[in-house]
Amino acid sequence: MSVRVAASAGFCFGVDRAVGLVEQTVREGKRAVTLGPIIHNHHVVQHFAALGVREIASPGEVPGGSAVIIRSHGVSRAVYEALQARGLEIIDATCPFVSRIHRIVQEAEANGRQPLIIGTPEHPEVVAIAGWCRHPLVFPDGEALQKWLDDDPKRHDLPFTMVSQTTSTQFLWDSCKKIAKKVCTNLEFFDTICKATENRQAEAAALAAQCDAMIVVGDRKSSNTGRLAHICAAHCPQVFLVDNASELDLPKLRQAGTIGITAGASTPAWIIKEVNHTMSEINTTVDAAAEESFEELLGQGIKTLNTGDKVLGTVTAIGNTEIQVDLGTKHAGYIPYDEVSADPTVKAEDILKVGDEIEVFVVRVNDQEGTVQLSKKKLDGMKVWDDVEAAAENKDTVEGVITEENKGGLVANVKGVRVFIPASQTGIPKGGDMSALKGQTVKMKITEFNRARRRVVGSIRMVNAEARKAAVEKLWSEIEVGKKYLGTVKSLTSYGAFVDIGGVDGMVHISELSWGHIRTPGEVVKPGDQIEVFVLKFDPEKKKISLGYKTPEMNPWNQFLAKYSVGDVVTVKIVKLVDFGAFAEIMPGVDGLIHISQISDHRVEKASDALQEGQEVEAKIIDVDTDRKRISLSIRALLVPQNDED
Repeated sequence: MSVRVAASAGFCFGVDRAVGLVEQTVREGKRAVTLGPIIHNHHVVQHFAALGVREIASPGEVPGGSAVIIRSHGVSRAVYEALQARGLEIIDATCPFVSRIHRIVQEAEANGRQPLIIGTPEHPEVVAIAGWCRHPLVFPDGEALQKWLDDDPKRHDLPFTMVSQTTSTQFLWDSCKKIAKKVCTNLEFFDTICKATENRQAEAAALAAQCDAMIVVGDRKSSNTGRLAHICAAHCPQVFLVDNASELDLPKLRQAGTIGITAGASTPAWIIKEVNHTMSEINTTVDAAAEESFEELLGQGIKTLNTGDKVLGTVTAIGNTEIQVDLGTKHAGYIPYDEVSADPTVKAEDILKVGDEIEVFVVRVNDQEGTVQLSKKKLDGMKVWDDVEAAAENKDTVEGVITEENKGGLVANVKGVRVFIPASQTGIPKGGDMSALKGQTVKMKITEFNRARRRVVGSIRMVNAEARKAAVEKLWSEIEVGKKYLGTVKSLTSYGAFVDIGGVDGMVHISELSWGHIRTPGEVVKPGDQIEVFVLKFDPEKKKISLGYKTPEMNPWNQFLAKYSVGDVVTVKIVKLVDFGAFAEIMPGVDGLIHISQISDHRVEKASDALQEGQEVEAKIIDVDTDRKRISLSIRALLVPQNDED
């Protein structure tokens, strides 16, 4: 005969958490009671009763001055509110998986949806879930669900949210989903079966298929223990459900060649160990590897871990509220979802996959029950602090996101570390709007680091100064006459504009701003404008640069020649009257002369007799002197026939 023990046998982390909360309450010397049995195992309940923690049935039975511990199965909203109304200290040991279902059904009803609960109606977990709904509907199986839907076809179009008892079987849940998905037009469902339960059931089925007999250890009131026995019976000819070693049918078990042992989620490790040792005593050919593995599960492996350790593990399952991790010590390691990442928007399944090897931080070791609570977030946080400290020591540049503005400056998030940036170090001029940086990713230097006080101070200004210095050095090393730059107008004076061309300011003289006559630089540019300039001359020793803005392409004379020719008719504006005629603007920066003889088709004594300044008229271009840059215009040419003009 050989004996094989399921690695997942014993407490799940939800049960372990509940038991741990009671143990902690006892250690703190508090008077306490549990509202119903803390878990479905009378041995554990009796153990706590001996320590003074007795079981009560209703909120009204809680003695004055006592704390009340809510069982792992949870309670209804009415019970919770009754406890609060009495002002009692509440220690909530509800399994996090179950608490999540409470939130799901609450939100469903708030959004106008009807919760459908798949589970045993009288089971305390299901009773509690239903107690968080105004109008709960509970179905023990697919047949009951099908009948209810068929009774009224109008129900097919109702908005449903379907959840499952955490300890249900995957087969039952899948069958109910199949029925609902087939007929319901507005259905959402949440796979709320505990992954630990799912894995335990799968392992039990696989083990049962390889054994002549299966021993399922657990309290007969335990729903998940009963389901384990049912699953094993489908794969193994003999299944023995026992509460403890004293109930083993040794004569029948001696006849089996291979025996498997599994246990419900609320079965203490010492009872499993007792059953295994009893079988070992009657067996002379116990599988040595299995025995050694099980011993590690119950003792040796756990003792190698301590709170505060950094350990490597492999992700074995990703549940709804926890990540299961194999640490190589044959006991249950788990990471609660809120310990996966410091970023609340990150989903565990997006950054972790089954089979990933990860380094984690040991938060809590329960040597008695064989569980280890882990944290990836804490270890990541420690590594980030190490990185930030190294950046401070090496004067490296780091990136962070500005999260808030306060009276003294800004606060940035650098990989989860809070960094304060004084107003003087933000790079914003005094009195400027610092809020413009909120939500922006910025670069900074760490100027102060104190891990003990968790104080970190940064400076954006230092990074800007370094960047500006590097840009200045690069510019002076590459500058040459004629080189073009895209610059930003910094300020204006009466004689020109200062333009930043990349860390260095150059001057564009007023005469270089426009081909036409201007009185002030503000007629052409204003601070903040981006303009293309080119180098006229520079002095590296005096650090002075003269820039040009008006290019040959911008020369109005060249633009005129490209656009007009002799014989073209143009609309012009009279800008000045003189004794011998009138000057007219053809385009900004280009004027032409209308001689007094070309103003009209009859004799004109004075130009002012026919024209006035500001008047727009049509004229014909009759001559262009490119050497002297003079243009002759004629209004008369448009008033008389061509032959008369000749």
